[in-house]
Amino acid sequence: MPKAETGTIKHDVGRLKNQQPLIKLFLFDVLQDPDSRPVFYWAGAMLLAGMLIFHFLEGWSYLDAIYFCVISAATIGYGDFVPTTPLAKIFAILYNINAIVMLLAIFDRVRVVRGHNKLERLNSDLQQE
Repeated sequence: MPKAETGTIKHDVGRLKNQQPLIKLFLFDVLQDPDSRPVFYWAGAMLLAGMLIFHFLEGWSYLDAIYFCVISAATIGYGDFVPTTPLAKIFAILYNINAIVMLLAIFDRVRVVRGHNKLERLNSDLQQE
């Protein structure tokens, strides 16, 4: 094998070792970005507010209320918990619209951070060559 190809293979193997899939799986790379933190604060505050409001409006336990908030925000909606009071139904409509926007914002931050990281790696690879 020529020398240039050997160096390229070693470089590619080294890059695979640095992928750290758990860091990407749990979005730690996105959380380290200061511009992404407000989106995650918003998500946490929204889940907490939803849990408290559904707990008081529907009389659900805190666990059931947070479960409903997460399942609704993820647009899964199993149907095992359903708002029954008119006020809770109105809040659920507003909450779900907000949850969809929140998910889109999180997806956008993942795209921006990971796209920027990929550009930085490509630029550093080009500068090394």
